[in-house]
Amino acid sequence: MPFHVEDIAYSPPLLGRLYRPEGAGPFPALVEIHGGAWTGGDRLNNVSIAEYLAERGVMVFSIDFRMPPAAGYPGSVADINFGIRWFKANAARLVADPTRIGALGTSSGGHMLLLNVLRPADPRYTAIATPGTDASVVCAIACWPVADPVTRYQVQQDRGNDRLVAAHHAFWPDLAAQEEGSPTHILARGETVATPPLLIMQGTVDDNLTPDMADRFATGYSLAGGRVSLEKFPGQQHAFIPRDPDSADSREALALIHSFVRRHLG
Repeated sequence: MPFHVEDIAYSPPLLGRLYRPEGAGPFPALVEIHGGAWTGGDRLNNVSIAEYLAERGVMVFSIDFRMPPAAGYPGSVADINFGIRWFKANAARLVADPTRIGALGTSSGGHMLLLNVLRPADPRYTAIATPGTDASVVCAIACWPVADPVTRYQVQQDRGNDRLVAAHHAFWPDLAAQEEGSPTHILARGETVATPPLLIMQGTVDDNLTPDMADRFATGYSLAGGRVSLEKFPGQQHAFIPRDPDSADSREALALIHSFVRRHLG
């Protein structure tokens, strides 16, 4: 299906790139949140994912958000929360269906997506006001998410990965904030959380994360009452879809994302 692409200032000067399928709509839609160790990347990180979905009738809104030094935790998360609320409030104008909106995040974007999935009404995350809607989503997809930043920080410290350790220092005020803002720890603490249907994608040789990180989060999410599907890809590394979108595993992963979206958003 043909689609149109345009950049929209959803929170000037922050931009979102809209992938709008051709036709009358209204379309099911995803708000997409990029990764980059909380400190890099932009709305163009996951073009291959957005284009694949738009070609199949799913609207995608890929958003920029403030990063260090302009903002860290929780400011970046608040931008994303606002982006979801802004998109929901403007869905009809954009020819999306406001009742069929989900979200997708990758890596550190997956982490911030999970925070907004679990805590859509947290007052720190809703600090940027917009009338008439909330940040809850019908479903969510987390691709290679940093579901436990505390463990990731400790492991990368031990490995001497100065780049990732520096990114943690830039984004997080301190280790206590990493624990407070860890989706896995949120579930372990028994906080009251939202649990829309969730799909997690993970490669088995992802050296940005620990082998059990996705499993531990998925177990906690299920115990909290959520429906979660964890799809693992043997031999695949971090960010394997944008690294090689034409590989067999990437095509399989994209098809699973599309199937999940169609199942829950129609």
